[in-house]
Amino acid sequence: MEGSIETLSAVALGIALSAGSGFRVFIPLLVAGLASHFGWIPLGENFAWMGSIPALIAFGVAAVVEVGAYYIPFIDNLLDTIAVPLSVMAGTLLMSSVFPADSEWIKWIMGFVVGGGAAATIQSGTAITRMASSQFTAGTANPVLSTTEGMTATGISVLSLFIPIIIGVLVLVCIMVVLYLLIKK
Repeated sequence: MEGSIETLSAVALGIALSAGSGFRVFIPLLVAGLASHFGWIPLGENFAWMGSIPALIAFGVAAVVEVGAYYIPFIDNLLDTIAVPLSVMAGTLLMSSVFPADSEWIKWIMGFVVGGGAAATIQSGTAITRMASSQFTAGTANPVLSTTEGMTATGISVLSLFIPIIIGVLVLVCIMVVLYLLIKK
């Protein structure tokens, strides 16, 4: 049962981080790298580089540049064209890095299908929303969208770190309810 809880936690963590990369590509990578660096989340041994100082610097600089560029009207629309494939790659990497499987093939397939799929879904929605905003407001509402997306990417990424705790609490509550019902009978 412990292995299935670990897998469930890892999948939930991977989906949340991947979804965050649909809003902003580099913020979830930075959060996951920092969390790995400080030992808050375990990454697969082939993904330990994500918590290294050079990777953290690269993710941090990329996150700042990405967030700043999204505040420039119409450049943000151009960024959306490259953000879709980048978010799929980031979502795939994030899911693969936390998924506990012995087979690298399984890690990458899960990463692409689940993580890449979650990131692509979110990123496609944000790109469509930004395109509509650009069309109907001449780009004046895009900074509001950019702020919302950046805050959402950060919030989802940080909250995802608590998923293992939440799942552990839910499992304990379920066990207590079952025990209570058994004792009551």
